[in-house]
Amino acid sequence: MISLLQDSQGFIRMKRHFPSGVDIHITFTDGTQEILSGQQLNEAYDKALADYRAGNHLDAKGFSRGPQKKVQQGIEYVPVKPGMGT
Repeated sequence: MISLLQDSQGFIRMKRHFPSGVDIHITFTDGTQEILSGQQLNEAYDKALADYRAGNHLDAKGFSRGPQKKVQQGIEYVPVKPGMGT
């Protein structure tokens, strides 16, 4: 089991996918706790990554089709909230 803490802005640190079958224990800032599967958090990660890419005008693979400039290719923090597992 992996244990994570939500930060004060409502995010957990997640640089990559977790194994789908692993249980992840999240403690939220309001004191509630929840156990989510790796698959549930991977879906949240994929959504956050898609939102990031759309907001920064990147294509589905993370490449910029505009003028060349340095753009961060990935994300490190994923938003979470109590009740995600239901």
